Amino acid sequence: MSAIFNFQSLLTVILLLICTCAYIRSLAPSLLDKNKTGFLGIFWKCARIGERKSPYVACCCIIMAFTILFSE
Repeated sequence: MSAIFNFQSLLTVILLLICTCAYIRSLAPSLLDKNKTGFLGIFWKCARIGERKSPYVACCCIIMAFTILFSE
């Protein structure tokens, strides 16, 4: 089943995207900062979410890990 049609998989993909973009921006900020608008602006926005809401994103990652490990 595709990640688009499975809600738990969709949430996992979104969390991984946020965490990956925040990590890439911490290593090379100019890579994401030059694309603040348009289609590639999605990655900049995900990086901003990961930076500003990092405690909440970390809690969501931990909860998602437990649900993947112990619910299936």
